[in-house]
Amino acid sequence: MLVPRAGAQTAPSDDHPVTWKRVIPDIADDQRRIWTSPFRMVRGSHLVPTLSVLAVTAGLVALDPHTAPYFRRTTSFQSFNSGVSGRNTNIGIILAPASLYVAGLIRKDSYGKSTALLAGEAVADSEVVALVLKCATNRTRPGDLPAAGHFSDTWFESKSSWVRGHGSFPSGHTIAAFSVATVIARRYPHHRWVPYVSYGLAALVGFSRVTTSAHFPADVFMGAALGYSIARFTTVARVDR
Repeated sequence: MLVPRAGAQTAPSDDHPVTWKRVIPDIADDQRRIWTSPFRMVRGSHLVPTLSVLAVTAGLVALDPHTAPYFRRTTSFQSFNSGVSGRNTNIGIILAPASLYVAGLIRKDSYGKSTALLAGEAVADSEVVALVLKCATNRTRPGDLPAAGHFSDTWFESKSSWVRGHGSFPSGHTIAAFSVATVIARRYPHHRWVPYVSYGLAALVGFSRVTTSAHFPADVFMGAALGYSIARFTTVARVDR
């Protein structure tokens, strides 16, 4: 059972309460901070992690044409894919904060309810960023290419509607999964198993996006990095500061 440890914070700070009334204003403020963050990420202690993420992403992009065709052709993951389909992972991502919120209502646990709201806000924050990047890069999904097709020329080639954000980069499921996982892991660090389970399930979601040919590995990695960063340094940081 997820409960705060003795002496731990049992409710959000009075300086910045987490309530339904503040959801929209908080998301708007988060977006302002997110889109101005690149100016902070290229200096100080953020520089090395930022460059590392960009370097790994670039490396994965270079490898995508060689890794994606395998998952496009293989039938080894059919059973796995049917269990972690896009629909099922969506349900799981929604159920995690929803269950936490219901449990908070039943147990009159304000900390649990605020954590659930923060997780929802983190998903909203992340999905806005994902939508913008999907539309900007317009990358074709590996599943939309023939199994024996050309996987190198995928950027700015998607025929999907920009309104629906169907570009492949980054992975929307992965960014949402890591957003939820990060909020829960950061809010319940004293339960040692929580971060392992949270990030493990999020990683499983990310891997499923590759095996189902919904995304390239680079899309998933960037989704994970963005989901983690946005949730930790924007959403959760709001109540910690």
